Amino acid sequence: MNTKTLLILVLILLLIATPAEAQCAMCRAVLESEEGGQAAKGINNGIVYLMIFPYLLVGGIGFAIYRSRKKARAENSL
Repeated sequence: MNTKTLLILVLILLLIATPAEAQCAMCRAVLESEEGGQAAKGINNGIVYLMIFPYLLVGGIGFAIYRSRKKARAENSL
């Protein structure tokens, strides 16, 4: 896959992302009892924000492996 195709694929995946709501059972029970729901919204956003980092780490490691294998393959073909 060349760089242009990969960039287009990443942009498409970023544009079609859907919002997600996430809560543990205890947080949900406590926050549903409050009026207004502003705290619940904040907790949801915080949980989703924290879940980004494991995916970034796995993606970064995968990219590093891909790049090193591509470099090794290019050196072997010379």
